[in-house]
Amino acid sequence: MQISKQEVEHVAKLARLEITEGEKDAFSKQLSSILTYIEELKSWDTTGVEPTATVLDQTNVLREDRARPSLSVEQAVMNAPDSDGGYFRVPKILEER
Repeated sequence: MQISKQEVEHVAKLARLEITEGEKDAFSKQLSSILTYIEELKSWDTTGVEPTATVLDQTNVLREDRARPSLSVEQAVMNAPDSDGGYFRVPKILEER
């Protein structure tokens, strides 16, 4: 499948990208090559091939999700430069408009 320079220009315009003439030629060739390969992949018989999310035989590698003790409010704000009633105080950064 061939992608023309005009199609590359159209997609670049939609994406609000500025590309040079050299890039238009390169992208046209590269995209055409990708789409040609995809057409080749479509011709292969994949009947009975199970879809996979990964090629590695992995199981859940995350730790078990269980409740455990956490910091108390006092411990959490203990080293804060400024706190008030268990809350962190931070400088105001809003600007007038």
